[in-house]
Amino acid sequence: MHFWQIGGPGHSWPDADWPLIHRDFLPDDLRAEAAGLDLIGGVLVQSQGDDRDTDWMLALDDPLIRAIVGWVDLAHPQAPGRIAELARQPRIRGLRPMLQGITDTDWILQPGLDPAIEAMLAHGLRFDALVQPRHLKTLHRFATRWPELPIVIDHAAKPYAARGELDPWRDEIAALATLPNIWCKLSGLRTEQAEGQPYEALRPYVTHLVACFGERLIWGSDWPVLRHAGDSYEDWVDATRELVGPTTPAELARLFEGAARSFYAIDV
Repeated sequence: MHFWQIGGPGHSWPDADWPLIHRDFLPDDLRAEAAGLDLIGGVLVQSQGDDRDTDWMLALDDPLIRAIVGWVDLAHPQAPGRIAELARQPRIRGLRPMLQGITDTDWILQPGLDPAIEAMLAHGLRFDALVQPRHLKTLHRFATRWPELPIVIDHAAKPYAARGELDPWRDEIAALATLPNIWCKLSGLRTEQAEGQPYEALRPYVTHLVACFGERLIWGSDWPVLRHAGDSYEDWVDATRELVGPTTPAELARLFEGAARSFYAIDV
């Protein structure tokens, strides 16, 4: 989940070009939209590439926030110190450098980032990989280089669902799933579809993710960004249950709650 305040500390997105989500979204807004669901908490993930936004998230005191994924400029010389500072905050579980917005697909492989990655490892933090299909081979090299770093692929790497393309995304996702430190989020797919496309068109993507990652697949709402696709929180919950197909109560509990608890060490 994401929270933001328009014009708040470090805020730059969404702007007026995103009318359905261009307003404040805070914990009580999520409670209102998820009324009727058994919402016990979630992972708050950064939405701005700015230290001020991470500090703002850390200042939010609400029981819905069970863990926080912040942002750090990993290329900055002071990144290891900033990472150590953040790691002292009990709810911080990981960092997300927003790779999708960096033109250089191989940016994450540069040796200058090694001190920051080493600091993440030293402090037990996880790496949220906000990537696109162009990054998948690069991510494989990165994950192989840092086998002790827990990595989760956000939004299933944003496959080209609007065009119905499965390859080479399908093979590259399968290759990543063979690495034990790689997990994946079942999230963000509705906003990758074209306007008017039904959620049923996502079935081959979801089926592949379930087959590849199993217990390492983490359901994510991508709320409130999913509202840009015209969906509510409950819409995506219902669509997910339909798309994953027949499951046991234990499997559903693992997808919607247990996997996130395990990856982000929530309540540990």
